[in-house]
Amino acid sequence: RLRREAAEYYQGHRVPERMEEALNTLFPLRPGDLYGELANYFSKFSKAPVICKLVGRKVLDGVGQPTLEVEIYCKVKNYETRICSIIMASHSQIPENALPEAIEADEKERNDSVHTAVEWVNESLNTMLRDLESTDQCQADKMLGEYFANKVEEKKEIQKREEEAAKVTPAPASCPPTPIPKQKKGGKTVKKVLVEENPIPPAEPGEPVLCGSLAIGGASLAIAKAGATISHIPLYLYIALLKHDQDSPKEMTLPLPMVTLLNCEKNSPTKLKLVKEVMLIPPAELSLKQGIERIRDIQKEMTRLLESSGKMPGPQADSKKGKAQSSGKKAPPPPLKRISHLGCLTTGYDNLEQLLLLMQTACKNIGLELGTDMSLAINCAAHELMDYDKGKYEILTGTFKSPDEMVAMYVEMIKNFPFIIALIDPLRKEDREQWSRICCALGSKCYLIAEDAATHISKLKTDQNINIAMCSGVVLKYINQTKVSDLIELTGILDGQRHITILGSPDGESLDESLVDLAVGLGARLLKLGGLSRGERVAKYNRLLAIEEELAANGTLREPKLEFIDFAGESQPEEQLPDVLPAPEHD
Repeated sequence: RLRREAAEYYQGHRVPERMEEALNTLFPLRPGDLYGELANYFSKFSKAPVICKLVGRKVLDGVGQPTLEVEIYCKVKNYETRICSIIMASHSQIPENALPEAIEADEKERNDSVHTAVEWVNESLNTMLRDLESTDQCQADKMLGEYFANKVEEKKEIQKREEEAAKVTPAPASCPPTPIPKQKKGGKTVKKVLVEENPIPPAEPGEPVLCGSLAIGGASLAIAKAGATISHIPLYLYIALLKHDQDSPKEMTLPLPMVTLLNCEKNSPTKLKLVKEVMLIPPAELSLKQGIERIRDIQKEMTRLLESSGKMPGPQADSKKGKAQSSGKKAPPPPLKRISHLGCLTTGYDNLEQLLLLMQTACKNIGLELGTDMSLAINCAAHELMDYDKGKYEILTGTFKSPDEMVAMYVEMIKNFPFIIALIDPLRKEDREQWSRICCALGSKCYLIAEDAATHISKLKTDQNINIAMCSGVVLKYINQTKVSDLIELTGILDGQRHITILGSPDGESLDESLVDLAVGLGARLLKLGGLSRGERVAKYNRLLAIEEELAANGTLREPKLEFIDFAGESQPEEQLPDVLPAPEHD
């Protein structure tokens, strides 16, 4: 009886038939490792791996801040197997010049969010995603999206109950003091009328971040990486297949790197506040390897010039200066170069011309010309410049400009320094009218890119349409509840609207290299990773170089192309131009 049951069982699974096929197929090949080849042959008949466990844990990012790691285990050929893990980059909306209280509150909020995210991954998401095929990204992201939406509703209900409870026990009302009207000498009262001069749009409230939202983005990216691992293909190709409905692209383009050379701190004692980052963009006709080498040469020469001019900060420079003067000896050069968290040199200047002329000098000294052999991009971070009391931007210490004057200043800047081909956040997102003007004036010569001026990814997606217009492109960051499917959908919409997609690295990066694969797979035009120092940033550049080698070896590497957008030449009437940014909508 047992023999008969065994025969029925094996015949029901076609084992004898497939065993005969395997033996007949492999005998002519006579492989050196016969059993290995038999294992390979039969593995294609095994069940698809399914997720059996998610593990979330609190780890530290590249600047020592807490963040989330998500580890994926799958059931592969009846065994629980660790497939991969990812570490989420942490992102802070706190500006450089924030008050200590705001920084402390942000750190507490970050700690709470990571703690909640670890709980979500190890409990709810672990149960919810169990037995799901690791290659079913669409279903995984749908489930994650529904889970997050439920958490948002729970938060709203809690807030509603708290507000109702507060209404039941109102605070005792206090009578405001009665204002005493001023009188003229004749005894008549005079009403004081306040006239607001040149009102500016008020700052829009920051996008609320739900505590624990890191778990959603972390689980989605970890599942994508697991799917690529199970499919035995690199993550960038896996993402490209997801974007193009499993149609393998014949050619792939690498994004051009925006390599941060200098970080100009806005709270430094120097006067220039308009510039936060100076970035180098190599020419498209160079290979990535050649472009990085050229940038390294410029960085070395800039370091030499800064050290010789005494602008290179060092931890002991100030303290030793007084000692050296009193002893009559020359102060030694700073023993260490100060490297920003962005992986680049930190310095400051008193005006923009001083900075740009030094850049030109550095390039000329090594036989390069800005605009031909290398281009510049400047991150203005204009939202950090606004003085709301004056209603103007403080571009230099004590020098203020209105939004309209800022537009005129940028037009003059690009006229004098045409090698600047990209401005990031030249204005606040609230100055929509000026975004339209600057794009019409400069769009055909320079990329006007929204980073902070672009709302959160969850707000950029609205009914299969995106309502960003008067900017050349958007910097997207993989943070919080962003899912892989969100980026795929969003970049498809941006492509259709002639916007360029830039994948950006958040402030708190980790050694995880997935961002580079996302950028390549999604077809991003530019990649903003920071400088060529600090391990968490260099790891990404090394990954990009490895992908270039792989695509070149496969014959699928295509030269990138960047084209400016002539907004002024478009036939769309002004009254029909969409808003610079999408109108806020509730999740």
